[in-house]
Amino acid sequence: MPLSRARGAVAAVVAGVLACAQAQMPSSPVFDGVRALEHARALASIGPRVAGSPGAQPARNYITRQLLVLGLDVQEQPFEAVTPIGRVAMVNLRATLPGANASGRLIVAGHYDTKLFREFRFVGANDGGSSAAFLIELARVLKGRRNPFAIELLFLDGEEAVAEWSEEDSTYGSRYYVDAARKDGTLGRIKALLLVDMIGDRDLALRRDPNSTAWLTDAIWAAAKRLKRPEFVDEPLAIEDDHLPFIRAGVPAVDLIDLDYPAWHTEEDTIDKLSAASLQAVGDVLLAALPDIEARLR
Repeated sequence: MPLSRARGAVAAVVAGVLACAQAQMPSSPVFDGVRALEHARALASIGPRVAGSPGAQPARNYITRQLLVLGLDVQEQPFEAVTPIGRVAMVNLRATLPGANASGRLIVAGHYDTKLFREFRFVGANDGGSSAAFLIELARVLKGRRNPFAIELLFLDGEEAVAEWSEEDSTYGSRYYVDAARKDGTLGRIKALLLVDMIGDRDLALRRDPNSTAWLTDAIWAAAKRLKRPEFVDEPLAIEDDHLPFIRAGVPAVDLIDLDYPAWHTEEDTIDKLSAASLQAVGDVLLAALPDIEARLR
């Protein structure tokens, strides 16, 4: 056999071996909306998870177990909040994925508590369930990723008002978190906050929040356009949510939320109103936007 032909044969064999090896290598995990929906189902089955109530601890136990299975360390951030019904014990949960740059961290957050209603049983499948479920599934996807910055998954307690929504009666967990970071000198290390809330609605329509940081919103909506996800609507809707304490503290932040949800704060906010496809859309878009966001923060 001529030398050139022999070399070609060897190259073909090597290419074939590499192709087989690559085919057998595990691919990077992708976000799975069905998995996220099952986590929402589990949380909703616990029932009401009002901050400081008996239902809050089983919710924390579930979230913690899922993250421990993934090999993540879970830290509790307990605090007491002064509310219209007195002092209430609340707990934020934190799990951090390491990053190459130890000087800062990116936070992806959502709340797990449900609104207090005495006149009916409120299980908050979407409002409180979908955000916590999303973060659990996101942890599975991101745990093996090479992150430029550490990514902290933050499960916030006390987002809901105890009585009527106001600056004083709402966002207890995020306000405490920001105050604690300011006091311990770590606030400046927070590069940005990506907040999710009520993202499981079957008829999902996420609108651009003018209270959010513009460039973060643009990065996420640009990713949605690339992926052709119609759930991200190019219309404004101002939102008050857990991102505002971060905004006020000078941290870039964006809120992904669909408030056009007929079952919001009703006993009809049950798992049958949610869709794996909606959770999938948010997961796909956020992950697609993440590299651009990280590049901006370097």
